Amino acid sequence: MYGTVQQELEATLDEIRAAGLWKAERELTSPQAAHVTTTRAEALNFCANNYLGLADHPDIVAAASNAMTEYGFGMASVRFICGTQVLHTELERRIADFLGTDAAILYSSCFDANGGVFETLFDAADAIISDELNHASIIDGIRLSKAARYRYRNADLADLAAQLKAASGARRKVVVTDGVFSMDGSYAPLDAICDLADQHGAMVFVDDSHAVGFVGQGGRGTPELFGVQDRVDIITGTMGKALGGASGGYVASHREVVDLLRQRSRPYLFSNSVAPAVAAGSMQALAMVEGSGEQREVLRRNTTLFRDLMTEAGFELLPGSHPITPVMFRGDEGARRAARVAEHKLTHGVYVIAFSYPVVPIGKARIRVQLSAAHTEDDVHQCVSAFVAAREAVG
Repeated sequence: MYGTVQQELEATLDEIRAAGLWKAERELTSPQAAHVTTTRAEALNFCANNYLGLADHPDIVAAASNAMTEYGFGMASVRFICGTQVLHTELERRIADFLGTDAAILYSSCFDANGGVFETLFDAADAIISDELNHASIIDGIRLSKAARYRYRNADLADLAAQLKAASGARRKVVVTDGVFSMDGSYAPLDAICDLADQHGAMVFVDDSHAVGFVGQGGRGTPELFGVQDRVDIITGTMGKALGGASGGYVASHREVVDLLRQRSRPYLFSNSVAPAVAAGSMQALAMVEGSGEQREVLRRNTTLFRDLMTEAGFELLPGSHPITPVMFRGDEGARRAARVAEHKLTHGVYVIAFSYPVVPIGKARIRVQLSAAHTEDDVHQCVSAFVAAREAVG
């Protein structure tokens, strides 16, 4: 029976290869860091979400190692059976305190966190108004809910207002947005979004995965950046990026929201708890983020330097100030050119990844460069030089 299906799948895979959209995975033989070793070469790493350079920090590794010795390798259970340790409840308290919310709840990933909110809180009487560029986990989570769905153009406040008006008859309304749009490195205008939500009696939900730890004066993310910490109702995020880079996600919100998620959210109720080592390492990362802004300042300087040098070299960058810096390769051949440039750079010791459809729209391929506080100025200069050399080699 599989024979026909196999042929169909092979044909689809051949189409992906022929279109230049094939996504190869490269294996690392070293820890995640600014400098990594792949099975092919040593390379500067400019494609990880390791914004603060904490993924291999010795203090975090030690905290995780100690926790594994004291608490074991894994929980082998979901939270409400026997999968909760003091590490989990303490990390939830620390996340809530850091973000200024009543409470927080841990998930295996932020994908699961986003997947677990909508079905629990919203039903056919409600309305969800979502930015068109929201992360796939938000899109999938919304699909699980029976609520009416409205989509507004990316960061378009006039369209958001129109969609809120269209949803005026709903019992509950929620505006859902990424804090930072991961393919563009742009910020959602949260102050104006909160104003519109207030006018229309809607809640505000922000996935802040690409901001928590380093955006805002204290690293508390886009709500802090826009001065709306007390106006955002639901915040989701991850420990898999700036906060140590391991895994796990969370929802931080009002006490009643978190309590209901703990009772009815399916990804929470039916998934193993975050491993003890991850919980302990993430708490150490959070303590480091709270204690010093030095890494955030280094990250800001590296981002500015890279953007300035690439602009001087004549590359097209999407505008912004976030460490996500898309280098654009537009047009029908853009995906192939981006892939060839990325491949050329790796052979010269700089690791970046090309993004093409379906991750980004057709004709808007890019190499998404991600800066880290672990990069030196020399690293940044080397990355730019490799872009110039690759452009000359590829055309």
